[in-house]
Amino acid sequence: MAQEVYMDVPAVQKIASNFGKFGQTLKRIAKGLETAIMVLKATAFVGMIGNLAVASYLERIKPRVEKLAEDMIELQHDVNAAVKHYQTGDLSGSARFRS
Repeated sequence: MAQEVYMDVPAVQKIASNFGKFGQTLKRIAKGLETAIMVLKATAFVGMIGNLAVASYLERIKPRVEKLAEDMIELQHDVNAAVKHYQTGDLSGSARFRS
């Protein structure tokens, strides 16, 4: 017997939208981290050495936040493409989500 796939299109589109919003939020967080890093480095330059350690810590976090933002936006595009392929009957769109 053939398998049939059903999708609640509006719900899946909402999921994709949420991935995009989360990705944009993470991008703003990364920009905030960059600003905090610059301020902490500047204050470390004028004598607050502890701030340099905090800046170093934030510099390690920032690339991970940026990568997560990129992944969320990519996932948004992938889910939107899967919805489009589902609506048009194109089975190639499901390849991204198969193991």
